[in-house]
Amino acid sequence: MSRAEKAAQLKRSCNCCQAVLLAMADKLPLDEKELLAIGSGFGSGMGCLKATCGALCGASIAAGMLNTTGRPTSMLTRQILAEFEQRCGATVCGDLKGAGTGKPLCSCEDCCRNAVLALESVIGT
Repeated sequence: MSRAEKAAQLKRSCNCCQAVLLAMADKLPLDEKELLAIGSGFGSGMGCLKATCGALCGASIAAGMLNTTGRPTSMLTRQILAEFEQRCGATVCGDLKGAGTGKPLCSCEDCCRNAVLALESVIGT
């Protein structure tokens, strides 16, 4: 199973950030308990639907741990964000879930899947 599909499946038992981090666990230098703790504050996006999607946050955290390019992680994160937005239609959790409009742009499972795909595309894992 691909990491992207694993992230989508993991979403059933944890938040989006945690799902992305756990899907990447085989590449990250921390154990699952530590990854769960790091991602625990990003459920329902930063600020509970008010800011950045938790799956995108997880991809950014993983990018920081995986960055061996010599480039600043912020530059890689910008690329991940752009690819995620292209795939999902937004980067803010509330917008993705259709808060205020009633028209969701992307499911949580697809956000997790797309965050991992964007991360892998940029980092090359």
